[in-house]
Amino acid sequence: MDKKRILIVYYSQTGQLRQMVENFAAPLLAADDIEVEMLPIKPKTEFAFPWRFLSFFNTFPETVHFQPCEIEPIQTQHNQYDLIILAYTVWFLSPSQPITAFLQDETAQKLLNNTPVATIIGCRNMWLMASLEVKKMLSKVNAHLIGNMVKIDACSSAASFITTPLWLLTGKKQAFGLPAAGILDTDIADCRRFGEKTRTAILSGSLNETLWHNMGAVKVNENLIASEKIARRSFYLWGKLLISSGKISPVLRKFILLFYIVFLILMILTVVPISAVIKMLIKPLTRQKIAAQKKYFAAPSGE
Repeated sequence: MDKKRILIVYYSQTGQLRQMVENFAAPLLAADDIEVEMLPIKPKTEFAFPWRFLSFFNTFPETVHFQPCEIEPIQTQHNQYDLIILAYTVWFLSPSQPITAFLQDETAQKLLNNTPVATIIGCRNMWLMASLEVKKMLSKVNAHLIGNMVKIDACSSAASFITTPLWLLTGKKQAFGLPAAGILDTDIADCRRFGEKTRTAILSGSLNETLWHNMGAVKVNENLIASEKIARRSFYLWGKLLISSGKISPVLRKFILLFYIVFLILMILTVVPISAVIKMLIKPLTRQKIAAQKKYFAAPSGE
């Protein structure tokens, strides 16, 4: 019997997503009837970690407008796979630039065409808009999304507002007595459980949208749905302004970027808490709408 072929595509800047992928892949690599190929995406100009402050924010306009970095040519052992796993992180409520570059690559699109795909997301806590965009890009190339699994930071949104930027800009995951930034080791190790289920499904010929059902693959935070939509729109508009200003002058783009950073911080400290109170007050009136949205974003794996 021919071996089942699985391609695992990922880009990990901090190393955290790579650990998730390794735990997920372990049961598959141990199976004699499965051939697993790992494909780490490599930007031609690597993104430094830790980030520099302005470089971090200056990345968002192209990220949200899907104008990604250049990546090294996609080279795989085969032209067709039984399953492709796409693992990605979230940058500014969008898939990271290297993953967007992969999805726009002609070679990658041929691999994805008419192929079952399952996605793995590792991020702070806001992943809904990024997953929506990935779904759209996969649909355009006729890929069949059959599963999505998400792991997020364990600490609260308030704590991660401090710890995540600190980690990204300094490389230090813990400070000020707050919980460490990043995904818990236990949650990273839990990715193995999804690898085991995938192994069973591919060997039994039952790869479909029930792949990761009833496994707690995702948890949709209903309090973040509206916030993500508003923030995504803001990123898009400001990103468009920054890209346009950069064509006039790099100095002008830098000036507007600095203004935007101040604006963003003020918005987070003032508008976000107010909107949270408003959403809590109108929640009884929007319960059905929110339930439908949760079901939509949880698909195909379900909560």
